[in-house]
Amino acid sequence: MAEPKPLRLLLGFDYGTKQIGVAVGQAVTGQARELKVLKAQNGVPDWQQVEALVREWQPDAMVVGLPLNMDGTPSDMSARAEKFARRLNGRFNLPVFTHDERLTTFEAKGHRLAQGQRDGYRDRPVDALAAALLLEGWLAENSATS
Repeated sequence: MAEPKPLRLLLGFDYGTKQIGVAVGQAVTGQARELKVLKAQNGVPDWQQVEALVREWQPDAMVVGLPLNMDGTPSDMSARAEKFARRLNGRFNLPVFTHDERLTTFEAKGHRLAQGQRDGYRDRPVDALAAALLLEGWLAENSATS
């Protein structure tokens, strides 16, 4: 049986019905950075844009944020995020993991406030930053296995 391929480069997705934040992260450093925010229509992205990112970055795996309620139970959006994760796996034949994303958007907004952004996230949405934060969280939890 072949050894599983080590996970070196990963794409992270902060799934939403209107926007999907995308980040790239490295297992070696455990760090991630925001890439872009994809527009979505009712949770469906332009798959050609996703494919272009996969071609450009050639990730070993992907991580999708799982929006859980504060008590850890699945939220209304959890099933949609899991469906998105399955679609990523089906389209690109790469391992796709989900990761608890509670408070990443809140934390991302805090980062933006600290950088001086006071109101309105239209000009500089936090979705890609939230994707980077959830990806870093996954990397931290899985550093021994990646």
